[in-house]
Amino acid sequence: NYSLVPRDSRLDQAVTQWLQYDKNPKTAAAVRSMVKDRAMSELQKCFGARMEFGTAGLRATMGPGVSCMNDLTIIQTTQGFCAYLEQCFTDLKQRRVVIGFDARAHPPSGGSSKRFACLAASVLISRGVPVYLFSDITPTPYVPFTVSHLGLCAGVMVTASHNPKQDNGYKVYWANGAQIIPPHDKGIAAAIEQNLEPWPKSWDTDGALQSSLLNDPYQDIHREYCKTIQQHCFHRELNTNSEVKIVHTSVHGVGHIFVQAAFKAFDLHPPYAVEQQKDPDPEFPTVKYPNPEEGEGVLTLSFALADKEGATVILANDPDADRLAIAEKQESGQWRVFSGNELGALLGWWIFQCWKLQKREGKASIKDVYMLSSTVSSKILRAIAVKEGFHFEETLTGFKWMGNRARELMDQGKTVLFAFEEAIGYMCSPAVLDKDGVSAAAIAGEFVSYLASKNITLSHQLRSIYEEYGYHISKNSYFICDNQDTIKQMFECLRNYDGENSYPKECGGFAITAVRDLMTGYDSNQPDNKAILPTSKSSQMISFTFANGGVATIRTSGTEPKIKYYTELCAAPGNSDLNQLKTELDNLVDAIVEHFYQPDKNNLTPRPE
Repeated sequence: NYSLVPRDSRLDQAVTQWLQYDKNPKTAAAVRSMVKDRAMSELQKCFGARMEFGTAGLRATMGPGVSCMNDLTIIQTTQGFCAYLEQCFTDLKQRRVVIGFDARAHPPSGGSSKRFACLAASVLISRGVPVYLFSDITPTPYVPFTVSHLGLCAGVMVTASHNPKQDNGYKVYWANGAQIIPPHDKGIAAAIEQNLEPWPKSWDTDGALQSSLLNDPYQDIHREYCKTIQQHCFHRELNTNSEVKIVHTSVHGVGHIFVQAAFKAFDLHPPYAVEQQKDPDPEFPTVKYPNPEEGEGVLTLSFALADKEGATVILANDPDADRLAIAEKQESGQWRVFSGNELGALLGWWIFQCWKLQKREGKASIKDVYMLSSTVSSKILRAIAVKEGFHFEETLTGFKWMGNRARELMDQGKTVLFAFEEAIGYMCSPAVLDKDGVSAAAIAGEFVSYLASKNITLSHQLRSIYEEYGYHISKNSYFICDNQDTIKQMFECLRNYDGENSYPKECGGFAITAVRDLMTGYDSNQPDNKAILPTSKSSQMISFTFANGGVATIRTSGTEPKIKYYTELCAAPGNSDLNQLKTELDNLVDAIVEHFYQPDKNNLTPRPE
């Protein structure tokens, strides 16, 4: 008898249903043990609320219960996804679905990315839907590449990217090759709720793996991907003769063999691999966080290898290889880790130079050329676009918006050269309508080789870009807050700062000239005070424009308990007093933290050093 405390009948019902449906012995035993021990707080944690399916799909801890990633929740999610696809596509069985996975695993619950991918395939095959299931780990960008390349209905990638080791995720791509955007998230979420009971053959992974409806695209897609990215290689002879030395780390993720192959496709010398980190390891044993965005701590072993081999540049992918960090040795002997915004400036400038090289062969008109970035990223591409004559567009935060906008533009016959977000995400090829750390690594390798042939470093080139188009100095960070009420209260205070429905007019002496709130849809810069970018009631995001050329956005994270801030000071070309600009931005950030965040009052934890 698994009856719980009678007063919590909803929890009792959820647990009873779980034990009827779950065939994974480890998660089922864990739940039975909690029931036996009357571990109410644990049960509440596992069954209090189902994981919310959003535009980013799912991301949560692996373990038992509806709030975690496990065999049963993967089956339920895929049943809902399959039912929704059946509603949307009459030709689903002709067009197929692709599924990929990274190397994550969680022995205590018996969960792993590969296991989850096999279960997802099993669900689809049980409904007669043919599936391309990768036979081995792949980078996340291989899934959207496959959707676009083969004209499929959809794709699923099982990954938690750079999250802590106990997490996993379920990322969904639509038929246009980009991540899903509304209303698909709500449609899939509703279909999941209607399909919670496992279908008769959903658990039958052995049968699915033997099915004629299952195909392995690994070899073909790997070959086609390497062939496709070669259209972005412009200096093959220079690459072959380059003597520049580069170190690469995949941070215990999937990236190693794919970056090696991408370098080979560009005729670049293979990068030195960080031996301790090159093979996939779900424990991520050498790093505290498997996230190259966290900077130097993740790169310690890379610095040591580079110093030993005399390499001057380090490339680092996150565990699913969709992001790329770059560091360069300075003349002082110190290492400089570039920010995502600085890399956006460098890669955007380089890709535009390469396009101009193509243009001489009469390929396209500049009026049809576009670059994109998210609204919290540097405005440097806008400055380059204004001077050079191409189009720049800003989207909401996240590559789902940039990928979908890129597809729209491409369908209109436009050329989308580049898109980026400050969180070290870059789309350097329209063959992948998402961030792609593999093609970005190869393109960066060629860029570094080209600069080295002219005796120029990345740091020198970045300075040249800022001197030509105006300095764009940014400073981004976050505070951790586990209390949703505190977060809500903080944003409501900003909306009612000087009385009801009155946003701040200044912050610590810095005058505010415009406010945009993408939760409420307010934008003081528009004639009707209505924001142009889509609004979202489910996520907080307020941007402030300051009289001194500063821009600051404060927002919540969709996947972590963080309140992030993104600040930038945009100077006109010719204003090159860098120290003065940095001091002014530091003062602005201090004022925002003191007056808008109020960390002591709100009990916020600063970003760990």
